Amino acid sequence: MSTASVFTAILAGIVIGALGRLIIPGRQAIGWILTFALGLVGAVVGGFLAEGMDVEVWWQVLIFQVVVAGVLVALVSLLIRNSASKWSNRRSHA
Repeated sequence: MSTASVFTAILAGIVIGALGRLIIPGRQAIGWILTFALGLVGAVVGGFLAEGMDVEVWWQVLIFQVVVAGVLVALVSLLIRNSASKWSNRRSHA
């Protein structure tokens, strides 16, 4: 993987992570760095999904990537919020 490819992937992760975060309503329980990382994963997974479905138009691929990133942001945010609330409930009852 070339240096340009790495920088492009990082930039895509930032943009797609931000877009994925924007499509999820409400406040998320994760920070921006994790959002960018999930955006990078969403870009890769969404790209593979789009490729598997023979989608070749760039903006349609982008939609796949943003939706996957949004689902990842929502899922991880929900998991973190639930684990934090369970942990605080344990501490308050102890």
